[in-house]
Amino acid sequence: VTILSLLATVAILATAYLASLRLLPRTTSTKLRTLYIWHLFDALIHLILEASFLYNCFFTYTTLSPSSSSNTTSDYPHPASLGAALTPANVHFLGYADRRYGSDYGTNPFAKLWQEYARADRRWGGADLTVISLELLTVGVAGPLALWVAEMVRRGAGREEGMGRRGSARLWFWASVLATGELYGGFMTFAPEWLSGNSNLDTSNFMYMWLYLFFFNTLWVWFPAWVLYEAYGNIVSAFAIAERTEKGKKKA
Repeated sequence: VTILSLLATVAILATAYLASLRLLPRTTSTKLRTLYIWHLFDALIHLILEASFLYNCFFTYTTLSPSSSSNTTSDYPHPASLGAALTPANVHFLGYADRRYGSDYGTNPFAKLWQEYARADRRWGGADLTVISLELLTVGVAGPLALWVAEMVRRGAGREEGMGRRGSARLWFWASVLATGELYGGFMTFAPEWLSGNSNLDTSNFMYMWLYLFFFNTLWVWFPAWVLYEAYGNIVSAFAIAERTEKGKKKA
């Protein structure tokens, strides 16, 4: 399962790379090609893998016996919500006291994939309220937006001399919005764990710690940070050009 999980990610990256070879002109700069590959890869991860996580959260479950389902709360509540005052005994995920939702209870291929990742972060095997809330935004908003940014790159590829034009301005604006959301989402995914002693994370296993938790998750730190850096440079440049143009008009 570990190998298949890694191969799924590599296959999505290969798809994004091959799409760049097929859809972008050969003269496309390395920067724009990287921007395209990243956003297409990002979109496919959100719309395929993370969408499958949500599917299993809402439609994959096991039914408990009446005795085991009484006086229990949701599968994986937000750590900050633990306690009778904030999570009463009669509150259950989707209102079902006799069900436990999540990939841990599924047999489909995507459930198996998330069961593997849940060895590193157990929240992804069940129905953690924080993770589900973030993933609803990720799949519903970030995925389509990443796809749209990739399409804007495709349309503008080969015309980098027009970086100050309206189409390029749209590209860098929406890429910045998406990058900011990705960074915020990553922080909100792990902040509850940092504040509660990493109780759901397995940091004792080298592969789980450095490959699953560190490497895969920091991809959504380094690339969004790079996008924001590039966007900042282009925005500053665009304002400088606009200022010089305005001064030129006044002199004329």
